[in-house]
Amino acid sequence: MLAEIIRQNRLKKPLIHCITNYVSANDCANLLLGCGASAIMADDPEEVAEVTTMCDGLVLNMGIPNPRKLEALLIAGREANRLGHPAVLDPVGVGSSALRQEAARQLLEQVRFAAIRGNATEIATLVCGTVAHRGVDADEQNDATEANARQLAQETGAMVIVTGDTDMVTDGHTLHRVRNGHPMMRSVTGAGCQLSALVGAYIAANPNQPLQAALAAVCAMGLCGEIAHRRLTPPDGNASYRNYILDAIYHLTPEILEEGANYETDC
Repeated sequence: MLAEIIRQNRLKKPLIHCITNYVSANDCANLLLGCGASAIMADDPEEVAEVTTMCDGLVLNMGIPNPRKLEALLIAGREANRLGHPAVLDPVGVGSSALRQEAARQLLEQVRFAAIRGNATEIATLVCGTVAHRGVDADEQNDATEANARQLAQETGAMVIVTGDTDMVTDGHTLHRVRNGHPMMRSVTGAGCQLSALVGAYIAANPNQPLQAALAAVCAMGLCGEIAHRRLTPPDGNASYRNYILDAIYHLTPEILEEGANYETDC
């Protein structure tokens, strides 16, 4: 099942409009190229609708927010909806400030998302509306995490992806728990942003299978983190690890993913 998601992505080579943050823009672009897709990045309100028109999918990342960027996110999101193109939301650090909470509220009210990806704290903030001043890397999975993911999926119609020690992917009914990945991935800034970009590519290439596409992206990213870690030598650190993850994405085949994906399903 997951193998076909990758095959379609490399066959269709979707162009993804990725409005991401400055910290992760380069890595997101390289990851999209490595997986067989391609990226275009524009965040000026005067051109985002035009750029979105020429793309197959849209990824909206709330990192480093400001009023002009929020305007661009809303314009691009509405245009993607008008065109019937899948849009992905990455609510980076939404619990860190009232500004980010308000931005997320407007986006969820005005844009229909195919997928929403965040850590447990970010997803809880979207559901419960509480501000947690812990920064963008906060990740506190608890007994409510699964319920929050299902509730957000049911309320928005989006595939909801929660990343953490165990990743979760749900459409509000079926829930997949993914156990791929390595703890060292937390030492790579923007790994979550890269995953959101990969989700955008896989769903754009497989628009009729959004849950399977989201699951494939989560498994692929985690598996590539495992593969990359096995390459590390004693002098290597997080910079080398970051590059090895991108290399693993580039070399990932349908067969490698099908064999290495580690997940269980709960209906």
